[in-house]
Amino acid sequence: MLKKLPNKRYFSIGELAKHFGVNASLLRFWEKEFDIIQPKKNAKGNRMFTQEDVKNLTMIYHLVKERGFTLDGAKMHLKAKLNEPTDKITLLTKLKQIKADLLLLKESL
Repeated sequence: MLKKLPNKRYFSIGELAKHFGVNASLLRFWEKEFDIIQPKKNAKGNRMFTQEDVKNLTMIYHLVKERGFTLDGAKMHLKAKLNEPTDKITLLTKLKQIKADLLLLKESL
């Protein structure tokens, strides 16, 4: 279950790897495979992911890890949905958070 990220301008690859529960190498691989992920790099060459990158990574994570898409299938799905509003992703994220909150409430009873 993904937890809510703090409202920051940039995230390191380590922060996002921990957030998604994957290795940093997987995020670097996804960066090469998906054109929509374009993190900025600082003077040292460290990747700094923006909120837009996080949103795109969340979509990729959902398609590949949660729905079981292949990488090619995820690419085709993202291209088909390119012009569709991201309201569905936002709604899905909010619903997952509500579910997590309800499960915590249930456990505390």
